[in-house]
Amino acid sequence: MTTPDIRRHTRDSLYLMAQCQHLGSGQSARIRVRNLSPEGLMAEGDMRVFHGDAVAVDLRNIGVVTGVVAWVQGNRFGLALGTTIDPQLARQPVTGVDTRDYYQRGPVGVLERPQEIDPRRARLI
Repeated sequence: MTTPDIRRHTRDSLYLMAQCQHLGSGQSARIRVRNLSPEGLMAEGDMRVFHGDAVAVDLRNIGVVTGVVAWVQGNRFGLALGTTIDPQLARQPVTGVDTRDYYQRGPVGVLERPQEIDPRRARLI
């Protein structure tokens, strides 16, 4: 029996490289974002994460967004974002405008654990 899909937003399939940082250990790795919605994403890569971990992902044309790992399956994981984004921005060509001002970010290269992450948003599979 499969778990019903209870997402509020449709997911936009894409193939986008991004930098991901584990906010607990500081581990950082390049990941592939496979789909993106206003409140979450699915990624794959060699980043070792567990259900409930807080991570930050630097998305093209969006900037750094933070969230909680909702599920892990092999080298793929789902991330419930701590803020709502416009996923169409990631599909647009890179511009000279830095959109990261709209998202919480510490000094360049230093990401802080945000207060808005709620582990209860993560779902078990």
